[in-house]
This record gives sequence, structure tokens and C-alpha cells, in this order.
Amino acid sequence: MIHLEAGLPKPTILVVDDTPQNLSVMNDLLQDDYVVKVAPGGARALKVARSDAPPDLILLDIMMPDMDGYEVCRQLKADPQTRDIPVIFLTAKAEQDDERHGFEIGAVDYITKPISPPIVLARVKTHLALKASADFLRDQNEFLEQEVARRTEETRAIQDATILMMASLAETRDNETGNHILRTQFYVKVLAEKLQGHPRFSAFLTSSTIELLFKSAPLHDIGKVGIPDRILLKPGKFDVAEFEIMKTHAALGRDAIVQAERRLGYKVAFLDFAKEIAYSHQEKWDGSGYPQGLAGDAIPVSARLMALADVYDALISRRVYKAAMSHEKAVEIISEGRGKHFDPDMVDAFLQIQEDFHAIATRYTDSDADIQDQQKRLEWIAEQP
Repeated sequence: MIHLEAGLPKPTILVVDDTPQNLSVMNDLLQDDYVVKVAPGGARALKVARSDAPPDLILLDIMMPDMDGYEVCRQLKADPQTRDIPVIFLTAKAEQDDERHGFEIGAVDYITKPISPPIVLARVKTHLALKASADFLRDQNEFLEQEVARRTEETRAIQDATILMMASLAETRDNETGNHILRTQFYVKVLAEKLQGHPRFSAFLTSSTIELLFKSAPLHDIGKVGIPDRILLKPGKFDVAEFEIMKTHAALGRDAIVQAERRLGYKVAFLDFAKEIAYSHQEKWDGSGYPQGLAGDAIPVSARLMALADVYDALISRRVYKAAMSHEKAVEIISEGRGKHFDPDMVDAFLQIQEDFHAIATRYTDSDADIQDQQKRLEWIAEQP
């Protein structure tokens, strides 16, 4: 006899046989320890197995009219809803080939008639225990998969929050608006996606890389938090000394991210592109940029993407000290910078998707309120001792 733990429901056994006497015998044998369901044929057995209360195990005869047990087993194993229900063939077919075939199509055991009640009970108990273990492991795996997904999403949220917090810190001192961050993020994304099919970039610009570039783009000007207000907020052109100080924002941005990593005690992979972008997005294709005077492919791809996105946005955006340039004029200027300021292949890609840039600029345009807030922020900062 099987001794069930108190409070636990009895397992359910489905017995499938076209002979009423056999169904009666099996019911009498199993009913003390199990909930017994019976089906006089294959079609009925499949209906019970696919119900909202499927059996825990099926005892299945082979020789039945209309649909034999082999076909019933095949359909059970082909259906995701029923494939995990263990099937034990209970049959008068005693040939070795019959038994082999039964195992091949998915049965867990094969018992020949006339049956031995102790053997039937022992086999049923064993396979129910195995199924319980398999169900537990499957539930544990599903739980772990859900937990990994939850933790991964949580990590992504922390990454996003960290980047936006750092970017917002720079924004409070910069003369840009918050929409500048959104626009440049999406410019970088659409340009990178366009370049995915280019032989120079296809191996590097994977979907996961583009996602990281999108997240990292807001930190391109994080170093401006270290630039004095008299220079950062100056509406006119910088003199030579002021420009040299302004150029230090690239190194300041990279160093701020490096310092954050050091405080954590380990490198953070998702910040690698942020460091590249912050440090190198002012480099130019012809080597005339800063801080290192890098040229051509020596400039990180992430920084080259950001350079084009940042310049386009600077040109088309209005500020308290300048009017916005038209999209067409901005496109003309970037086109003129092909092979000088910008990677020529990136400019070619930009020209093909320039309307996407224009659409992003329109979607996240700076409102009058944005400009007024910017003006108030600059005036407040200027009044501070």
C-alpha cells in the first residue's frame, strides 16, 4: 500500500482499455491509493488527458479498435500539453519488438498481461515518484529562469537609472536641454542600425552592442560638470585659454566614469562605451580633433557615431543664445564634413536616413518652456557667488 502524506491529494491514474472487465479489475486494484479515471478508447483517453484536470499517469492498452495504444501514445507525446504524462503500456502483446516499439514512441514502461498486481502497483508508484521529481525540477528551472529574467531586468533598470542620473547631473550645469539627451540617443541608434549591414561595421554593431550604445550616449558630455561656469556658460566664442580648459571635459568625463568603477571595485562592461564616447566624441576623422588628435579608424566606432549625432543636434537646436538651423542646412554641413570631421561611411549612411534624424528631432523638439527653463537655469547659475 502507498501511504500518502496528510493533506496531499491522491495522484490520478487514467486507465485506457476497450474491455470493461479489464477496466473494472484495474479500478479495484488502484482505487485505494489513487483517483482512478477510465476510458474505453483512444479518443476518450486523449480528451481526458487534455482536460483541465489531466491524469498524473496513464495505463494504456495497445490492442483497441479505431485507435490503438501506439497511436494514442504518439499523439500524447506530440502535444506539449500532455507530453510529460508518463505512459505505461498494459497489454497482451508480449513480443520483444512490441515492447521495443512502445519505448521508442515514448512509453516509460511496458507490462504484459495477465498482470501481476504487486508488479503493477510497484511500477505505478515508481513512475509517479519519477514524475514528481521531474515536475519539481521543471518547476525549479522555470522559477530560476524567471528569477534570472527578473534580476537581469533589475540590473538593466539600475544601469539605466545610473546613466540618467549622471547625465542629469551634467544637464544641470550645461546649456543643453534634457531633450538633447533623448535626441542624441536615438540618432546614435538609428545610425548604428543603418550601418549594421556595412562590411566595415557589421561584426561590431550587433543588436546588443547597439543597445549599449543607446544607453551610453547620454554620458557624452558628463565631463562638463568639471568646467567652470564662466567658460561653460559663455554664449560667445572661447578665447584660446578658455578653449583649452573646455577641451578638458573629455578627459574629465572619462575619468569620472573610471573613478565610479574603482569605487565599485570592478569594471562594469556597460560603461566601456560610455568611457569611449565621453573621451573621444570630439575627435575628428582627419585627426584635427581632441583630446588625443586621433584619426580615422583609431577613433572608437562609438565615438564616431556620437560625433555625428552631437554635431547634427547642435546645429538644428535653438538655444537662448542662438537660433536653430534648418535640417537641410545641417545636412549640408555634415555632408561637407565627410572625410574631414566625420567617418565618410557614416556620413553616407546618415544621408540615406537623414529623414529619420529629422523625425527624431521633431518628436523630441525643445518647447518654449524648455528654452525658458534653460534661460532661468543659466541666469540662476550666473548669480551664484
